[in-house]
Amino acid sequence: MINNGSHDLPPKEVVELCERHRIKSIAFTYNEPSIWSEYAHDIMKEAKKKGIKGIYVSSGYETKEVMDYMRGFIDAINIDLKAFSEETYRKVCKTRLSCVLDTIKEVSGKGIWIEITTLIIPTLNDSDEELEGIAKFIASVDKSIPWHVTSFHPDYKMRDKPNTPPKTLMRAHDIGKKMGLKYVYTGNIPGLKYENTYCPACKETIIMRHGMSVTENRLKEGKCPLCKERIEGEWG
Repeated sequence: MINNGSHDLPPKEVVELCERHRIKSIAFTYNEPSIWSEYAHDIMKEAKKKGIKGIYVSSGYETKEVMDYMRGFIDAINIDLKAFSEETYRKVCKTRLSCVLDTIKEVSGKGIWIEITTLIIPTLNDSDEELEGIAKFIASVDKSIPWHVTSFHPDYKMRDKPNTPPKTLMRAHDIGKKMGLKYVYTGNIPGLKYENTYCPACKETIIMRHGMSVTENRLKEGKCPLCKERIEGEWG
């Protein structure tokens, strides 16, 4: 036991817990997993032996060396693309947009399934121009990359912005589709139409969700049950 109240949890014990509770995947998130990549790597080295998949949820500020180190051990990564403005990244995130874009391009096509999330914050990154820039960039990398547009609520050090209204998420969804993206999802507001997965070919509803829960999954061997279109993704 560590003095600060945290528990020492060796990699093998993490995997044993997953097996005991029939957990099929491990998500490394909250906080930035690249800070402790060695621990994640050691966990996934054991997890892979048991067929357990690994997911990174990241700010996308990893070096190429970190991603090379984790390649073959993580199956998927969700990267936050917080804005499409160097000024916003510099002022709010204290980092550079260009580095995040480079990470997205580096990861894509390297055997790791990638998804992008943008937390849409009123007056900060919700203009048509900025949303079009994000969607156009993602499409230029791979139109099959899912884009999650999620709702902001004021908290912690950013209490001066209002909640993101549902209509803004719907507008972002429409922009993403206009830019050619196959899969655009709205998030953090349960009940919106586009939290579901639709077949990009026949538009059939394939995976139904409510908030964080999957209510029905109609995928058949990674394909649409109606038209047999392959639905890209990392399926368990």
